[in-house]
Amino acid sequence: MPKKNAQNSGTIRQRPDGRWEARVTTGVNPGTGKPIRRSIYGNTQAAVRKEMTAILRELDRGTYQPPNKITVSVWMEEWLNTFCAGKVKLLTFQSYQGIIKNHIVPAIGAVELQAVKGTHVQRLYNSMTRAGLSGKTTKNVSAVLHKAFSTALKQGIIAANPCDAAELPKAEHKEIRPLADDEIPLFLSAIDKSPMRNAYALCLFAGLREGECLGLSWKQVDFEKGRITVSQQLQREKVKGGTYYIAPSTKSGKPRTIEPPPIAFEYLRAERVKQMENRLKAGPIWSNPDDLVFTDEAGGHYAIHTFYKRFKTIAASIGRPDARPHDLRHTAATVAIASGADIKSVQDLLGHATASFTLNVYAHTSEQMMKDTAARMQSYYDGLAAKG
Repeated sequence: MPKKNAQNSGTIRQRPDGRWEARVTTGVNPGTGKPIRRSIYGNTQAAVRKEMTAILRELDRGTYQPPNKITVSVWMEEWLNTFCAGKVKLLTFQSYQGIIKNHIVPAIGAVELQAVKGTHVQRLYNSMTRAGLSGKTTKNVSAVLHKAFSTALKQGIIAANPCDAAELPKAEHKEIRPLADDEIPLFLSAIDKSPMRNAYALCLFAGLREGECLGLSWKQVDFEKGRITVSQQLQREKVKGGTYYIAPSTKSGKPRTIEPPPIAFEYLRAERVKQMENRLKAGPIWSNPDDLVFTDEAGGHYAIHTFYKRFKTIAASIGRPDARPHDLRHTAATVAIASGADIKSVQDLLGHATASFTLNVYAHTSEQMMKDTAARMQSYYDGLAAKG
């Protein structure tokens, strides 16, 4: 009687049609106890032997994956709905959706998941670079792709993460352009009659992001101690016609307490007076359920796009049409560093995850700090020499 093929073994035969077939026993069906076999076909004996040997090697190493026809597109949808929905922030989820729809699916969506190699991923990165997309955008795509493939690896669908075999393009950091010393007074004068005056001023003096400023509530402002707790943001769903909502966390996911200069609280007090006046005028139509600091005449939150648009008009009026609201945050950081604040303090002010990131972003300012430090040290040594 012919002997049964042992698990992790294979045989080769030539078929009546002239092609060659290798049959490999890859395991045992746990339900029936019968062997699971895989057939490989080719035009030459050498070709099927080579593929069979590769499969046997994977079986010996424990890295063998049964064939699965699922495509990248199908898997990304599964990953989003099963492993991300309800587990990540809404804005993060919508960001993942956009990245998958706009970058990943058009490039490799039709490729079978198990067939994706490092070369597929590298070509995706290269095409994004050629298209003029920023290194940050490519990095974001890479992060989503790596997470999705890591989950597929954990689920036993693929044997390795192809992203590990690709290299991201070198990130080029855009030069930041905070307001110059002579531009700050011009800006404060230009915002004087704007209904968003106090919000712009707070971004400047406290280094808040737009969403953090527009989502700030009065309970987060401590006038007595001169502190502001930043723990939420105003955000808008990243879909057409998306609604606004208060996200109960910051970009880093951790609240931070800051102590901006006293001038910031002068603008906050002015806003409190203005809001009380608006509330009296609005009467029963007043509605500010989130107790927001910055509201319109009826208590509603400001729209982020309106905040941005009006800022651009103001910036253009002082000769800085290139400036963005985020540059007010950069201005706060550079002023703090120029005033002698250490990098750790600036990190805490801005809510950056690491001091190294702060150093990287504000390298141009920290260079000036090093020069100032060197000058102070030289002055110290000169004083010692004079005593001697």
